[in-house]
Amino acid sequence: MRFFSLRQTSRAVLLSMSASLALTLSAQAATVKPAKSQAPQANAVTAQNNVNRLTPANSTDGIIALVNENAILKSDLIDAITQAQARAQAAGEPIANSAQLQSEVLNALILRELQLSMVKRVGLNPDEAAINQRLSQIAQAEGLTSISALQQRLDAAKPGSYAALRAQLIEDAAIQALQQRQIGNRVRISEQDIDAFLASPEAKRLNQSEYQTIHVRVPYMDDYSRLSEAQRNEALKVAEALRTRLLAPNVDVAEAVAASQGNYPIPLQGGDMGFHKAASLPTELSSEITKLEVGAVSAPLITPEGIDIIKLADKKASDTMLIPQWRTRHILVKVDELQTDALAEQKINDLYEQLRSGADFAGLASTYSDDPGSAGRGGDLDWVSEEDMIGPFEAMMKNTAVGDYSAPFKTQFGWHILKIEGKRQQDVSDQYRRNMARQALYQRLAPQAKEDWLQELRAGAYIQVLG
Repeated sequence: MRFFSLRQTSRAVLLSMSASLALTLSAQAATVKPAKSQAPQANAVTAQNNVNRLTPANSTDGIIALVNENAILKSDLIDAITQAQARAQAAGEPIANSAQLQSEVLNALILRELQLSMVKRVGLNPDEAAINQRLSQIAQAEGLTSISALQQRLDAAKPGSYAALRAQLIEDAAIQALQQRQIGNRVRISEQDIDAFLASPEAKRLNQSEYQTIHVRVPYMDDYSRLSEAQRNEALKVAEALRTRLLAPNVDVAEAVAASQGNYPIPLQGGDMGFHKAASLPTELSSEITKLEVGAVSAPLITPEGIDIIKLADKKASDTMLIPQWRTRHILVKVDELQTDALAEQKINDLYEQLRSGADFAGLASTYSDDPGSAGRGGDLDWVSEEDMIGPFEAMMKNTAVGDYSAPFKTQFGWHILKIEGKRQQDVSDQYRRNMARQALYQRLAPQAKEDWLQELRAGAYIQVLG
């Protein structure tokens, strides 16, 4: 039996995570609005809500909801409500433990439980390196230098807090991967859709020009919907001061950021991002960049994570996108349950000696290569671009002269020898633009597809709310 609980995660860590975690309690439920002062005629309704609301004083722990074969406990709902109230309190907008709040929080727990159950059924396992990277980011945000320092701080405050945080990050990453898979199966984009998009003004952001951008963010102290008016004004005041400083020609970005920091409690982020394509940024940022003249600075851009300031420092126009490609053949000797690493290495070395004695590369590949996709073509992989192949293969490919073959080398698939038969600069502008158009259309259609999927997931489940 699995249920979601926030009780083991400290409030400080929740606040530092709120601006960047893709899946949190508030993202799964309707936004919880601050409680308003109630008129006298509403007292009867309020009294009834207070009778019905669940609190530690009137709850003996037990099941509050059944979700298929799993259960959510009363104590978990209380803990989740407490955390929602703590975040609102920190933002200066306290919310009451009302029947509405309980309903919204419980809905969030139910949706999360449904997704976690599906994660288990399909066997999704988040990348350990990605989890460690996220923990490192949280540690940095807390002013710490390592994950171990974060663990020590959390567990010193409350034993088990670090393990709870890590478990939550793993669950969040798994849910995100599940959502990407489900949404990807629902969003259908045709070649005609791409043609129509490329003919629209929005497609301007897909041009091949490179922009040198200064991008600085004033992060919020909490989720934007929970910020007090004073906190919003404070962040906007810092952003305006930063914008004024960035307007100066040849500005020292680091000095401008440091001067704008003042007493603002969250470190400002960003700086000179160098040259990049507009399409490599989120749509809302790239659309601003393409409007700017060199030297101009955008007005403060309010995003869910903070207030962004963008300056276009320089621009390099280009109508084409040329990338290097290598015409490559290879021989693969697999390492598997039928062939040990030592035997595979011996076999590849024998083939290498035959090549050195004048044997034909294509002939050896056809006879001995364990790559079924290329062996029938004499090991021909056609033209290969950067990042098409795994790291060790790409590195060897780049360091092998045209007409020559490599020494034996190992990858996760086994032992290889490759041969380079040609090299060229290929214009892939049209392919690049179509791929970027497909991504832009996906971003436009994905939110509704996600909402539809979550509704279907809930409609197809057995859910019983008790008490």
